[in-house]
Amino acid sequence: CRRNCRGNPNCLVGIGEHVWLGEIDENSFHNIDDPNCERRKKNTFVGLTNLGATCYVNTFLQMWFLNLELRQALYLCPSTCGEYRAGEGVPKDKDYEPQTICEHLQYLFALLQNSKRRYIDPSGFVKALGLDTGQQQDAQEFSKLFMSLLEDTLSKQKNPDVRNIVQKQFCGEYAYVTVCNQCGRESKLVSKFYELELNIQGHKQLTDCITEFLKEEKLEGDNRYFCETCQSKQNATRKIRLLSLPCTLNLQLMRFVFDRQTGHKKKLNTYIGFSELLDMEPFMEQKNGVYVYELSAVLIHRGVSAYSGHYIAHVKDPQTGEWYKFNDEDIEKMEGKKLQLGIEEDLAEPSKSQTRKPKCGKGTHCSRNAYMLVYRLQTREKSLTVEVPAFLQELVERDNCKFEEWCNEMAEMRKQSVARGKIKHEEVKELYKRLPAEAGSPYDFISLEWLQKWLDESTPPKPIDNTACLCSHGKLHPDKISIMKRISEYVADFFYRRYGGGPRLNVKALCKDCVVERCRILRLKNQLNEDYKTVTNLLKITVKGNDGFWVGKASLRSWRQLALEQLNEQDEDAEHSNGKMNGNAQNKDESNEEKREEEEELNFNEDIVCPHGDLCISENERRVVSKEAWEKLKQYFPKAPEFPNNRECCSQCKILEREGEENEALHKMMASEQKTSLQNLFHDKCRPCLGSWPQETDELYIVSQFFVEEWRKFVRRPTRCSPVSSVGNSALLCPHGGLMFTYASMTKEDSKLIALIWPSEWERIQKLFAVDHVIKITRTQAAGGDPESALYASEPQLCPECREGLLCQQQRDLREYTQATIYIHKVVDNKKVMKDAAPELNVSSSEAEEEREENKPEGEQDPDFNQTNGGAKRQKISHRSYIAYQKQGIRRSTRHRKVRGEKALLVSANQTLKELKIQIMHAFSVAPFDQNLSIDGKILSDDTATLGSLGVIPESVILLKADEPIADYAAMDDVMQ
Repeated sequence: CRRNCRGNPNCLVGIGEHVWLGEIDENSFHNIDDPNCERRKKNTFVGLTNLGATCYVNTFLQMWFLNLELRQALYLCPSTCGEYRAGEGVPKDKDYEPQTICEHLQYLFALLQNSKRRYIDPSGFVKALGLDTGQQQDAQEFSKLFMSLLEDTLSKQKNPDVRNIVQKQFCGEYAYVTVCNQCGRESKLVSKFYELELNIQGHKQLTDCITEFLKEEKLEGDNRYFCETCQSKQNATRKIRLLSLPCTLNLQLMRFVFDRQTGHKKKLNTYIGFSELLDMEPFMEQKNGVYVYELSAVLIHRGVSAYSGHYIAHVKDPQTGEWYKFNDEDIEKMEGKKLQLGIEEDLAEPSKSQTRKPKCGKGTHCSRNAYMLVYRLQTREKSLTVEVPAFLQELVERDNCKFEEWCNEMAEMRKQSVARGKIKHEEVKELYKRLPAEAGSPYDFISLEWLQKWLDESTPPKPIDNTACLCSHGKLHPDKISIMKRISEYVADFFYRRYGGGPRLNVKALCKDCVVERCRILRLKNQLNEDYKTVTNLLKITVKGNDGFWVGKASLRSWRQLALEQLNEQDEDAEHSNGKMNGNAQNKDESNEEKREEEEELNFNEDIVCPHGDLCISENERRVVSKEAWEKLKQYFPKAPEFPNNRECCSQCKILEREGEENEALHKMMASEQKTSLQNLFHDKCRPCLGSWPQETDELYIVSQFFVEEWRKFVRRPTRCSPVSSVGNSALLCPHGGLMFTYASMTKEDSKLIALIWPSEWERIQKLFAVDHVIKITRTQAAGGDPESALYASEPQLCPECREGLLCQQQRDLREYTQATIYIHKVVDNKKVMKDAAPELNVSSSEAEEEREENKPEGEQDPDFNQTNGGAKRQKISHRSYIAYQKQGIRRSTRHRKVRGEKALLVSANQTLKELKIQIMHAFSVAPFDQNLSIDGKILSDDTATLGSLGVIPESVILLKADEPIADYAAMDDVMQ
């Protein structure tokens, strides 16, 4: 076979054996690289590891290392460690830890000079500077700051050759010269420089950049110069004069400039030409010196952006004159002692408007990526020979010893891996030859997955696990044969001895019971369509006598689908019989929950089984089928309940049916009597109102609105709703028995929670219902006095403490909501898009609303109600349970009626206004900075404040006004940072 036949347990081709057959390269026995690849090659420099985004540091370190004068001066710095100063050498019992920047740099330079490694790790130096290794910094700024730090550190040294090395090598002088046009007075300000910052915009040659740096500037108009001689502001000229130049001249090409349009830095990818020899005499004030410089380094930034890219350095070896490219760990020597910029000039993202590279003559170069040019003063003196101090050399040799130990250890590991690999190679070849089971010989089944891992050297084989292939009887499942392979008993014995595991699946392992069951299911599946036609024809025959059977009509309509699902489930159960699939145990809780859900679904013919397990009394839900049809159906549903057509219906159900009919009649009579007796309670318009106290009485009684609505439902639908037997007024009282509402609140916001009762009607309520607490409001008024001066008292009295707690809890709940709805209404020219719909307080005064509630199917409870029959469980209100009572015990609708032009948003109290503005942006396509939001006349402006602290509560309406017509913000997600 060309590939493995997964369905054939005898096919042992293509399972990974090709790796072991034939001759094998020794390198395939290990994944260890040759340690000699990490060894420094002869006559090459040492690289530096990039710690993430530290390539800019590495380029400067290599450039400074090849400045021999700087390196020698650093080597002369005495160590701060006492043992080294005393000449006692390097302590062998502890690692060397540099204490200052100079010590870090001199140790790093010593390793770069004499290390045997191909590259070294500069993390100690980088950490000492406090640099973030994951963030790329401005390379030019780093150069300036480090030179300043180094100069300051070395200024404390006693040796003048060390103390003044930075000034000698890098420091020059220029003067800002201002000349008055009126009197000719010359004002001069002398300043030091360590590099010249040259503008490259609009220039093609380095000399043009230097000329612009030194050009004369006119001071006129508002920029006129105050002349000390003339004692007035005069027109003047200003320019820079170069007074002296350093040995090492650093020229910073200002490639990274600030873009005023975008507010960010950008890179200028324009070509600048420069020569290998630079004569600075034409630019000097004094012309009698030697000012010819040689190019010694070019620092390159690859990439089009100022915020990303890669830094490399081309540096000339001062001792040999050869050019090298330093790219972190990799160092490449240029051919023919020539600078070759090459691929560094290819942009990462070339554009169509890309300018062509100008032609360069001999000894000149052009670059679009060079950001720093370093020139050295030309001299005929021989280059220095810098020796590493003894204590540093000792440290380097110690590191070299560690490196050699590591190389030897890696080489030994490679050797051992090769030896193990050769043994395994011979073993696998021998075993693979004996792997197939010969005809008539004993054999074992083993997992294909395990065999593949055994042949894969990268994953050491674990003990053999065959549990995923077992059926519920503990034998080999017939459907798992496709993922098993049949191997000889000899090889199986070897595997189990070497690796262990189990259970072993030999010639007797295949489960006959599962095979028989699978065949039965397959046969029934193939037979199902034919049997469906047969049963359909049999159902057309009228059954005579008592030979038939009762079958549910719903079951008959869907029996083919039920049979197919059942067969598929049996098939799946057989596949998952041991609760594992590919070795992963199923979650017991999930499987148990699935089983419970399946059990709750009705099986075939269970739709005519009554709650008592007998035949249901409703003949509309069932029909009689012939014996032949029933026997066909029984083949697919052997456990279906069986009811011959001479079977009597459930006697208990008959009794309950009679009792139900009697109860319905009783409920109708009760509802009619109560409605006649309590006409005022049934109609809202006949009930008294606290806002306009009726003159004919001085006392009114109170019941909860919840009781009224439950009673109305019963009166309207006595056959569907349970009768109300009690008045649960405890829900209106606190735990101390005091009233939870003031008279004022009952006339306003709490009016939807209570119902007022006439005294005469209260007497009839007490006769019809069990009342737990009497609540009464009494009015006292002086004879002939003004009705507005009347006093009102309640029995029981108000509980001030619980009332205060209730109000606090209400306010707290309004400030601590999650996933509540608010509405955003867009305003155009200070007018709403449409007229607002006022919040509607629906307290069931509309009978049409109640009719809709009552038309729900029987048994479906109104989600706003939670009162039980007979008043056995009545809610009590406290300042903690009041909100729950409002939601469950009182049916009301205070929801804002949404209008066109308005959108609902889900918010939480702890989210900020800024997060809300982002939601509004997606809903209305208005950017956050164009949104002006207000609520109840109050401007919402603090983006960091939470909605709860701003007074935004559920069902609030926030007005949105956009500053200007908004463009399409559909793609806002793509541009928002």
